[in-house]
Amino acid sequence: MTSDIRGRGRTAVTAGSESQAALDYYLITSAAGAAGAHTEGVVVEEFALTGDFRTVGLDTAGWTAADGVWWSSAAFGRAMREDPGLRTRVLAVSRPEAEATYRDLRGGELPGETRLRALFHDHQPLPASPPLRLNPPRVPDGFHDTRVYRVLFAGEPHLSRLADVVTLAVEAEDPQIRVVGTGELRTALDVFTWDVRRIGPGTACSVDLTAHLGTTSDEPLGPLLRRLTTVMRHAGAVPVTVERFS
Repeated sequence: MTSDIRGRGRTAVTAGSESQAALDYYLITSAAGAAGAHTEGVVVEEFALTGDFRTVGLDTAGWTAADGVWWSSAAFGRAMREDPGLRTRVLAVSRPEAEATYRDLRGGELPGETRLRALFHDHQPLPASPPLRLNPPRVPDGFHDTRVYRVLFAGEPHLSRLADVVTLAVEAEDPQIRVVGTGELRTALDVFTWDVRRIGPGTACSVDLTAHLGTTSDEPLGPLLRRLTTVMRHAGAVPVTVERFS
């Protein structure tokens, strides 16, 4: 079982072209799962991060086929996370999928990511608190540092779409089960473990990551947090923030 989890963790870091896109892409549909629903537009987002991967801000821009112009809106970014009705109309996609949809909606070629960043005019600051050290850090022998992160999401993922990064709990579908899946990645020097946790059934969830670092470098953390977040997005949860607890 452990080797299976390790394999999934390794896939989480390296697989998929989505890791090449720095921005997050979504489609906005006219109605969630309704017959005849159509795509209304494209939304692009990016979190601002500290050097240790905590979130300090969010930028959101979008384009709607009805008016054919780009807009930037912190309020829309908040609504994607606070309004369950809107959240059901949000579909996370890869950049190639966003490009294809943009062309289909007669937007032409989707701008490159440098150009898209230039469209971010309404920045949403997020609390930038230092790591919340609930207990003195417990660094196991042989490691330089131990860090604990929580990636918080609005909504709940479709569990069947998490198979690449976690082993699901036997009773994961039970809404009373808190930890629905676990994963692990071991490198030559580092050990990463994570839980996918329900915070409120259907309301919020998190990925809780513990990183035991064998060197002073935290270079593997960024890609791993990014990939875990991407998998959760594509499973239907919308990222809210990344907190560091130690």
